[in-house]
Amino acid sequence: MAAAKKAVLGPLVGAVDQGTSSTRFLVFNSKTAELLSHHQVEIKQEFPREGWVEQDPKEILHSVYECIEKTCEKLGQLNIDISNIKAIGVSNQRETTVVWDKLTGEPLYNAVAAPVSPGPSDPVAVVPSGSSVPAAGAASVWLDLRTQSTVESLSKRIPGNNNFVKSKTGLPLSTYFSAVKLRWLLDNVRKVQKAVEEDRALFGTVDSWLIWSLTGGASGGVHCTDVTNASRTMLFNIHSLEWDKELCEFFEIPMKILPNVRSSSEIYGLMCLGDQSAALVGQMCFQDGQAKNTYGTGCFLLCNTGRKCVFSEHGLLTTVAYKLGRDKPVYYALEGSVAIAGAVIRWLRDNLGIIKTSEEIEKLAKEVGTSYGCYFVPAFSGLYAPYWEPSARGIICGLTQFTNKCHIAFAALEAVCFQTREILDAMNRDCGIPLSHLQVDGGMTNNKILMQLQADILYIPVVKPSMPETTALGAAMAAGAAEGVGVWSLEPEDLSAVTMERFEPQINAEESEIRYSTWKKAVMKSMGWVTTQSSESGDPSIFCSLPLGFFIVSSMVMLIGARYLSGMP
Repeated sequence: MAAAKKAVLGPLVGAVDQGTSSTRFLVFNSKTAELLSHHQVEIKQEFPREGWVEQDPKEILHSVYECIEKTCEKLGQLNIDISNIKAIGVSNQRETTVVWDKLTGEPLYNAVAAPVSPGPSDPVAVVPSGSSVPAAGAASVWLDLRTQSTVESLSKRIPGNNNFVKSKTGLPLSTYFSAVKLRWLLDNVRKVQKAVEEDRALFGTVDSWLIWSLTGGASGGVHCTDVTNASRTMLFNIHSLEWDKELCEFFEIPMKILPNVRSSSEIYGLMCLGDQSAALVGQMCFQDGQAKNTYGTGCFLLCNTGRKCVFSEHGLLTTVAYKLGRDKPVYYALEGSVAIAGAVIRWLRDNLGIIKTSEEIEKLAKEVGTSYGCYFVPAFSGLYAPYWEPSARGIICGLTQFTNKCHIAFAALEAVCFQTREILDAMNRDCGIPLSHLQVDGGMTNNKILMQLQADILYIPVVKPSMPETTALGAAMAAGAAEGVGVWSLEPEDLSAVTMERFEPQINAEESEIRYSTWKKAVMKSMGWVTTQSSESGDPSIFCSLPLGFFIVSSMVMLIGARYLSGMP
C-alpha cells in the first residue's frame, strides 16, 4: 500500500515556550498563524529552604527535547511534513540564573529563580533543525529570595542622589533580577568560584542555556542572549545596548562569563526574545501606547513606549521590548511585574488542597460569585510593582464564620485582578493617556470568571484573542521574520486578523472603586512582616538582644552571689 502523501502547508515555524512551571513546543503555519500542534511537560520547582526557589537546568533542557519530539510525532500523525519547519523560536523565563561548565556542559548549581514568575520572561532561539544538545549548568529561579541581604548590602553603596543602577538599567535594586543571584552564587558556591577562576564558567538566563545547548553545547555551542533578556540582568546598559563595565564592577561580576548580546530576530545559530517581549510581539503591540497583560505564574503588563526610553515615577520598570533585526531600531516598554498570579492557584491546590486541579478554581468561584468580604494578598515573595516591598508576606483577611473555600477561591482570582489594576493605574499615570481597553493572554485567560472580574475591577473592556498562546506565537513570529529565514512578514498589512473575545464591565464604577480601596487596605496590612538583618550590619553579640542580655547578666550575678553566700560562716 502506498504511503500517505504528506500535507503541504507552506513554511512552518516552531516555538519553545519555557516557563516557570512548564515547557511547551508549538508549531505554527507562518502564513496563517494557525497553531498546528503542541506538547507540554510540567517541570519541578525545588524549595531547599524557606524563600529559596530552584530548578534543575538539566530537567529544563530535557523537557525541551521531550516537547519537540512529541510535537513532531503528533505532526507525523496529522500527515504534516516536519521538514517544513524552517526556524525555531525560544521564549523563556527571563531572570532565572544559570551557571554551567563550558568544557563539560554540566550545571555548577541548580537554576536560581527570580522571586516570582514569570514570568513569569523568556527568549527565542532560531536554530537549524536537528541540532544536537548536551547537558547544562547552574541556575537560580526568579522567585528566589535568598539574596535579600545581598541587596541590602549593595544598596548602601549607591549614593542617594545618584542611583546609577536604575538610570542605566531602568530597574530597581531587587532580588528579582539576575545580577544579585549571580553575586550570591559567586559568594557561596565553591564550584562556581573555581570554574570562574579556571575560565570554565558561563553565565546566562534560561535562553542562553538553551541556545548554547541546542547549538552544540560543549562542542561549539553559541553563548549569547538577546537585548530583552540582557535588559533584565541589571548588568546591561539599556541606552548603549551593551554590558556596562561600571555595573559589572559594582556587582563584582567578571565580564568574561557574560553571553554576547544580539538583536531579537537574527540568525547566529539562534535568535532570542524574552517571554513577555514575545507576548508583546504576539499581541502585535507594535505601536506606541499599545499594551498587553500576560497571566502566567506571575502577571506581566507591558506598554510599548516606542523608541523612547521612559522612566517610571510610579514603581514600574523600564525595559527593552524588542529589536527585530541586527540593523533595526530598539523599542522600549514600561513593565509592571506581579510575582504571584497563576502561582496562587497552584498554592491552593498543592499547599491547602482545596482543589485537585487548577481548572476547579473557576467552578468553586462560580458557586458563590463573591468573596463575601474576604481579601487575599498573595505576597509570598514580597510585593513587586508598584511597591517593591520585600518585607510583605501573604495574608487572607476579612474572614467570618460564613467564609468557606469557595470565597477564598474567589478572593484568589480577585487578587490577580486587583494587582493588575495597581499596575495599570501606575502605567496610566506614567504615560498620561489611560488605556481604553486591555489586551490579555496566557493560560489563565481561559478562566471566564477571571476575565469578567478583570473587566469589572479595571472598569474597561478586556480583550482576549481566541488563541491565547501569544507568547509562543510572538517567539515564532520573531524567528520566522529573522533575516535569512524570512518566512513570516511582520508588516501590518500581512499580519493575519485574530478573532477576539471581549469582556465588558458589568458592575457600576462606584462598586468597583469600593472593592479596590478595600484591597488597598489589605495590601497595607501585608507589609512589614519580615525584617532581614545581614551579618554585616549590626552587632553580632548576644547582647544585641536585651531580654537575653538581661537574663545572662542576672544569672551571672546570682551565681556570684550564691558562691559568696556559701563561703560565709
